[in-house]
Amino acid sequence: MSQNVITKDEIVAWVLAYAQAISDNRVLLTELDVAIGDGDHGANMDRGFKAVAQKLQSGGTDISQILKTTGMALLSTVGGAGGPLYSTLFLQAAQACAGKSELSLQDWTGMIDNAARGVMARGKAAAGDKTMLDALLPALQALIEASHANLPLADALLKSAEAAEHGKQATIPLIAHKGRASYLGERSAGHIDPGAASTALLFLIAAKTLAQS
Repeated sequence: MSQNVITKDEIVAWVLAYAQAISDNRVLLTELDVAIGDGDHGANMDRGFKAVAQKLQSGGTDISQILKTTGMALLSTVGGAGGPLYSTLFLQAAQACAGKSELSLQDWTGMIDNAARGVMARGKAAAGDKTMLDALLPALQALIEASHANLPLADALLKSAEAAEHGKQATIPLIAHKGRASYLGERSAGHIDPGAASTALLFLIAAKTLAQS
């Protein structure tokens, strides 16, 4: 990251690093999903992001195109609930930064805001439903606060990663109201939501690859 902006090449590096992190955490994500879901979140995400990594070898014309390529690859390869939701996240993010070759903190925040709105609409879920939104929305709020405070972009990325991690941990006592986990009722409490876990990882990798580049 140079001069407090994120470049097109850094966006590619972020998505590729996330693909590797998903591969590295495939077993963990599967174990989380076995507890309250179909047990396929790790495998599905790994398959999808392997496809993304292949598609991104040639990069993209701008940040929006890179994110759109990611979203479309996920849509065509990831099954289960996670596929459409993660596809929506990246496609909505792409819409928010059309034509841009670099992103400021305000641009990044707007991108995540649009992504969150898309996920909420697609999944018909809200904060507290024990879904990926319980990591995504706190990360967004941290970015909004950092933007208002005019913090350096690197600091904002770190704060959003911390907020997403706290949100992930906060899903443990929640009772699921959406997805397969909702079938378990009160038995869904006591477990980390796998979607929140993979989302928290997305922001952690952003902080690691973008804040330190």
